Amino acid sequence: MATGTTYGARDHARAQEGDASARGVAAMPLVPAPEGLVWAETVAGGSYTHKVLARGTELRLADPTGNACAHLLLYAADRPWERLNTADTVKVQWQAYLGAGHLLLSDQGRVLASLVADTSGRHDTLCGTSTAVRNHERYGDGSPQGPSPAGRELFKLAAAKNGLEPRDLPPSISFFQGLRAEPDGTLEFVGSAGPGTAVTLRAEQPLTVLLANVPHPLDPRPAYTCGPLEVTARRGTPTAPGDPLWDATPEGRRAFLNTAEHLTARGIA
Repeated sequence: MATGTTYGARDHARAQEGDASARGVAAMPLVPAPEGLVWAETVAGGSYTHKVLARGTELRLADPTGNACAHLLLYAADRPWERLNTADTVKVQWQAYLGAGHLLLSDQGRVLASLVADTSGRHDTLCGTSTAVRNHERYGDGSPQGPSPAGRELFKLAAAKNGLEPRDLPPSISFFQGLRAEPDGTLEFVGSAGPGTAVTLRAEQPLTVLLANVPHPLDPRPAYTCGPLEVTARRGTPTAPGDPLWDATPEGRRAFLNTAEHLTARGIA
């Protein structure tokens, strides 16, 4: 569609709404929202989204087709220098394979989010997301506006809308497409658990959430293949002392105590 004139640009812009509907992308909020619901969106393959969530919010990511791959970055909402640290998330908990009960940690030894439910079990803490160079080699293009957007390029757009720069993008965690590390150090892509799986994360601090829904970097399929990602969030309460998750491991308890101490001093907890 020609965009060289004002009328052409207008028609092109209005056509995007129809294109989004055809792909099943719910870009507009639900008004009025069901009670407790603060976010409801379907993110098409090759697209991204972002939101600032209150402490205690429960964020549910669902893979209706078995082809979504949700790459996730988290930041403390008002202190973006405190952010998801995948290395500490793995190292501190002695576990590279995420599942219900695991914590997503910052480099300050605090809990950003807890994984409270998981019916997939196919996730990745090791590879991060795709890059423009690699996508160009594999698919012929990696630009965010092209037919095969790279995850890092989409994260740059989401970051800019939250006052962040490319240098603020650490390695991400991805959900719904898994891998296993072999004894010799090679990584085996194991793919999806199938359609209809979901994970639920609980925000243990006020969070800025960035999501890119793109194929996993090790996905062996020759075509750029990524299905829709369903995102919903509801008001909830953060993990507190006495919750089984709080005392599940000594390392987790220390991370929760670090978080509580920090938030209490700021008058948030």
